[in-house]
Amino acid sequence: MRRLFALLASLFMAVAALVEPAAAQQTGPLVLAAASLQESMTAAADAWAAKGHARPKISFAGSSALARQIEAGAPADMFVSADEPWMDEVQSKGLLRPKTRVSFLTNSLVLVAPAGKPRRLKIAPGFPLAAALGSSRLAVADTNAVPAGVYAKQALIRLRVWPSVQGKLAPAENVRAALALVSRGAAPLGIVYATDARAERGVRVAGIFPANSHDPISYPVALLASSRHKDAEGFRRYLISAEGKAVFRRFGFGTR
Repeated sequence: MRRLFALLASLFMAVAALVEPAAAQQTGPLVLAAASLQESMTAAADAWAAKGHARPKISFAGSSALARQIEAGAPADMFVSADEPWMDEVQSKGLLRPKTRVSFLTNSLVLVAPAGKPRRLKIAPGFPLAAALGSSRLAVADTNAVPAGVYAKQALIRLRVWPSVQGKLAPAENVRAALALVSRGAAPLGIVYATDARAERGVRVAGIFPANSHDPISYPVALLASSRHKDAEGFRRYLISAEGKAVFRRFGFGTR
């Protein structure tokens, strides 16, 4: 009986050894992507899977949080940042696979208000943002780390309204969290990307920030040096291809 159990155990281990690699092949690469890419990157992953590939797994968060995860050794295959500085940070640590970094998307910055409370502000130097807020707060991603918040702070400084609103901020961990504050009516105004406003029916655009009021909004993609997934490079190439970029344009992104 003991020999029979030992034989069965050996057979089970042999079958498991055969099944495990097959299961691994059915799991797509892990992509760490900026929160603003939720709908578009999901659609791109679906399109890639429709071609017969294992569907990529995607983890969305603020680019700053994702970069720190990578630096801490989080296992992943690809990083898509909402700005160049956080990709620079990861690259400076030797954590990117050489010659895989490409900047492929652009975006713009907008002021949003709850859909049920229409208002419009002409965004220009000295515009009355503080007065429009009154005693309420401005929803914005973390202005010291998250790309959307950094761009927002740049714009408010260059438009000479930062001193009047810096004490009236409702900081959020990422741009989608800031968007949610406005859509739920918890904040009367917020600063997000144009693509975020387009994705959320609970808000409307109250103003558009001039492109020269902040640094160019640029999304780079790169493979991580630790990636070993056989499909990672193929998916990266798909994202930066004409077909892949067309997916992102459907969601309002500009392409490069």
